[in-house]
Amino acid sequence: MHDLVIRGGRVVDGTGAPARTADVAVDDGRISAVGRVEGRGREELDADGALVTPGWVDIHTHYDGQVTWDDDPAPSADHGVTSLVMGNCGVGFAPCPPEERDWLVGLMEGVEDIPGSALHEGIRWEWETFPEYLDALDRRQWTVDVGTQIAHGAVRAYVMGERGARNEPATPADIEAMAAIVEEAVRAGALGFSTSRTIAHQAIDGEPVPGTYAAEDELFGLGGALAAAGAGVFELAPMGSAGEDVIAPRTEVDWMRRLAAKTGRPVTFALLQVDADPDLWRELCDTSAEACAEGASLHPQVAGRPTGLLAGLDTTYGLLDSVPAFAPIGALPRDERVAALRDPAVRERILGWEPDPDTRAALDASYERFFLLGDPVDYEPGPDATLAAEAARRGIDPLELAYDTFLAEDGCGLLYLPILNYSQGTSEPTREMLLHPAAVLGLGDGGAHVGFICDGSTPTWMLTHWARDRTRGERLPLELVVQRQTSDTARLYGLEDRGVLAPGMVADVNVIDFENLRLHTPKVAFDLPAGGRRMLQGVDGYLATVKSGAVTRRDGRRTGATPGRLLRGARPAPAA
Repeated sequence: MHDLVIRGGRVVDGTGAPARTADVAVDDGRISAVGRVEGRGREELDADGALVTPGWVDIHTHYDGQVTWDDDPAPSADHGVTSLVMGNCGVGFAPCPPEERDWLVGLMEGVEDIPGSALHEGIRWEWETFPEYLDALDRRQWTVDVGTQIAHGAVRAYVMGERGARNEPATPADIEAMAAIVEEAVRAGALGFSTSRTIAHQAIDGEPVPGTYAAEDELFGLGGALAAAGAGVFELAPMGSAGEDVIAPRTEVDWMRRLAAKTGRPVTFALLQVDADPDLWRELCDTSAEACAEGASLHPQVAGRPTGLLAGLDTTYGLLDSVPAFAPIGALPRDERVAALRDPAVRERILGWEPDPDTRAALDASYERFFLLGDPVDYEPGPDATLAAEAARRGIDPLELAYDTFLAEDGCGLLYLPILNYSQGTSEPTREMLLHPAAVLGLGDGGAHVGFICDGSTPTWMLTHWARDRTRGERLPLELVVQRQTSDTARLYGLEDRGVLAPGMVADVNVIDFENLRLHTPKVAFDLPAGGRRMLQGVDGYLATVKSGAVTRRDGRRTGATPGRLLRGARPAPAA
């Protein structure tokens, strides 16, 4: 008798091996057999005709505050994620003395667009040091396993105070003190250290993230702390990663390569296609592969789809914001705003607006870059799906089409604006990145940018688009798509006990109706503490998600099980 048996599914085990029909048996939270299982299970899942995969391992999230109050980190948990890593991009909440709490909330709010009011009300502060933060998390449980990194911004402010927060140079004594904190954190169970060097990341007061301008002695001192601890990943958003500078990334990859070689620790950095130099990503990927061939573990972290802004009536950004007649309406409560926009007189005032020539030119350009999302949602739209093209087909002004789109679905309609990874209007560069041997899949940003991005659903998109539906180019093999978001991501962070369906591994499993898997259009919800706003994206097709042998979701609905725990440090592979 087994605890759980998943019967007769099409098993894609996470190693890249061909799919096969098999049963999966689970005992004591671990996989005990994959193949023909004769014994019965105390609980059984019928997977006949379904896809059976490891649970997704998402290495780039920002649930650092949310996991202190929420046992089900959405949207990631809705999309088959069973293990996640947070503390990315140099922002986090430990170490933190009481007097710095408001400042760290403002840093997270500015960089990751998480409502400060929600963080202020929701976070349960039970720590000052990073080990105390881990202890606080250790007292909680979730539907997923949670691992975290220690963030440069918090460490710099803790050691250097105002000097650190304002990006003044660190002294040798500062570096020594920061390195000691990082080493202590990794020895206590942090999965790594993160920093940010892009000026696109700013606190709510407009100041760049602490560490943005850190010199090499500081970066290598902190990387040396990982070497001293003998564990941990060095993660960063490098200069120019948001397209603000196309020269800096080449300089950045040079010191990252040397850091990985010197410390012997993996370095992973955000890499996206930028409009200013659409082929730069290729050079950085190839340089990283050269470094790996020389023994330095340097891995570009790439996205599974374009990074795009969602614009609507409840989002951070909206096309109507520049229209003077919309300003007083935009400030109204949501229901009143929608009602006002349905007033013919209001509609006439807004659509009758005559912008000056410069504003008109900027708007016309934006109409060529905004897309209708479609249903089912499409993150690789062709040129015929732009706002301008669709408006021309209908014989109306693009602003009118945007207006009507926003009012659709009871005022929940959205437009899509790809800003990275879509320079040439195709996802072909993304496909090549996903195939690159040095690259690792990440950048979903689950829990962050909640007012205009919902890329935490990327694990599902990897299946629906890349393995099944893509028409504007080649697809990717299903086995590779599964491997990219299971064993590959787990291995980078030393989580060797998961990401593969094999005896002895943690029993994290997704059972998926692959043929009917479908992403819904993102929706704005106001369900964070203090009524805070966030984007969520529904999905059909996850028949069951299993975490450590416990079924946490059936047919997309929670079972109430919360088997997820804190991941303290790397996890060895089970003994053969």
